[in-house]
Amino acid sequence: MAEMDTSSGGGHKKGPGVKKAVKKSTRVDLTPMVDLGFLLITFFVFTTTMSQSTAMNMNEPKDSKDEQVKVKESGAMTILLGKADQVYYYFGQLDPNKISEQFKSTNFKDVRQIITDKKKSTPEDDLMYVIKSDDKSTFKNAINILDEMTICGVKPGHYAEDKISDTEKKLIQATEQANGIQ
Repeated sequence: MAEMDTSSGGGHKKGPGVKKAVKKSTRVDLTPMVDLGFLLITFFVFTTTMSQSTAMNMNEPKDSKDEQVKVKESGAMTILLGKADQVYYYFGQLDPNKISEQFKSTNFKDVRQIITDKKKSTPEDDLMYVIKSDDKSTFKNAINILDEMTICGVKPGHYAEDKISDTEKKLIQATEQANGIQ
């Protein structure tokens, strides 16, 4: 609190031989002000939001097995995510007689062009991308492929995530072994 030193000794004496009272300045105690400052800082820290989290909308297939989306084979493209940032893909359904021709591999650098080419060559109503992740692929790869879909302008109803089949897992493993991917 503020304090004033008023100990001048008595009344107002004037005249010769009387010493003048020394005027002392006021002393202000700033301790309550510091307390108030910390209370304000604490209040603003607790009441402000630092940053809003950003999230991307994901379209996941419904759990009901009765409703399956029918897609033309000519408009379907399956994208498989493997380890070491590898992307595998094929168009339509896998034919056991043509697996070596159908099943192809690429990386994230080139996958954008492949998605764009498929989008340009297929009517929009027939277009469907199926994204499947291998056990050894990373979450970063799944986000990257969804980003690529957004960048290429693929509408949310034209791509979905699904579980990888055993045949596709074996194809990925065989391709990775042949290419020496660890």
